[in-house]
Amino acid sequence: MEDDEDADDPTSVLSQARASTSTTRSTTSYKDRISHPEIIKTDKDGRDVFLKFDADRIKNAWSKKLHQRRRRGGSGNGREQVPGPESVPVDAGISNTESDAKAVDALARVIEKKDFAEMEVVGQFNLGFVVVRRQKGLSITDADSVGVDHGDLDDLFIIDQHAADEKYNFETLQATTKIQSQKLFRPRPLELTASDEMLALENMGILRQNGFEIDVEEEQSVGQGSRLKLTAQPVSKSTVFDMKDLEEIIHLMRDRPGGQMVRCSKARAMFAMRACRKSVMVGMPLNQHQMTTVIRHMGTMDQPWNCPHGRPTMRHLSDIRTSGSKSREGIDWSSIC
Repeated sequence: MEDDEDADDPTSVLSQARASTSTTRSTTSYKDRISHPEIIKTDKDGRDVFLKFDADRIKNAWSKKLHQRRRRGGSGNGREQVPGPESVPVDAGISNTESDAKAVDALARVIEKKDFAEMEVVGQFNLGFVVVRRQKGLSITDADSVGVDHGDLDDLFIIDQHAADEKYNFETLQATTKIQSQKLFRPRPLELTASDEMLALENMGILRQNGFEIDVEEEQSVGQGSRLKLTAQPVSKSTVFDMKDLEEIIHLMRDRPGGQMVRCSKARAMFAMRACRKSVMVGMPLNQHQMTTVIRHMGTMDQPWNCPHGRPTMRHLSDIRTSGSKSREGIDWSSIC
């Protein structure tokens, strides 16, 4: 619908471009507008012309040409080519519409979090995405000192402005929010194993951050049972917490380094909803400073590759090095004929 409306507007760039193309066609002969006149084969008498076509030969010639291009690495300056870092996997690109998990895994392999501090904002696309450019590799000084082509990475990525900002807000809430707690009328004894009891004692601060208040009966020794008593549990307007959430938090602590914040699934869902409401939305225009802030925040996240709901925050658009070499390199038809 947007394309049709734009085409009907005489002041739009698309309409002006089409008008210009129409004028050019009316004043230029068909033969002059053909990019490769050598491929036109006609007979003076108007009879059908039969051409020999060897598909296998063309396939082999094209494969050889691609192999030569890869060996050159797209460099036409005559300098020795040093093998550079691998290209961005296809799974990280916009063509991958089937598996978000593969996209997240691929992006995590080719992008370091420190790269976000060096990315250049190209602009905003469709009021919902930020296009950025990442240039990475050996410095020109280092490359010139050894007389080789340094083969820097030069890629374009597209970032979902809402998903990226949402993940930043989500991780901030996860790390800093202290959930309010409500005192119980009667303390509840906790039946925990000796290992879980020690784990709870070592992470009392995390439990309080999650809204669980626990008292310790010092007179009883570890492992005798009911040494810990729950005196308060978390409360929220729309989320109801219970003992299963405390058990989940203790279970998560087993697999995390000591002192690292953990949240139960109910709390994560609550934070995801809050983060969504306070993030920039699709359709919201952003200036250069706002777009840069969104990108820089991604470098401070623990997991910047996907939003709280699992969608990738970014995808790979194109490799500028290869796209540039393809546009400049012609085809030698005589080598195929």
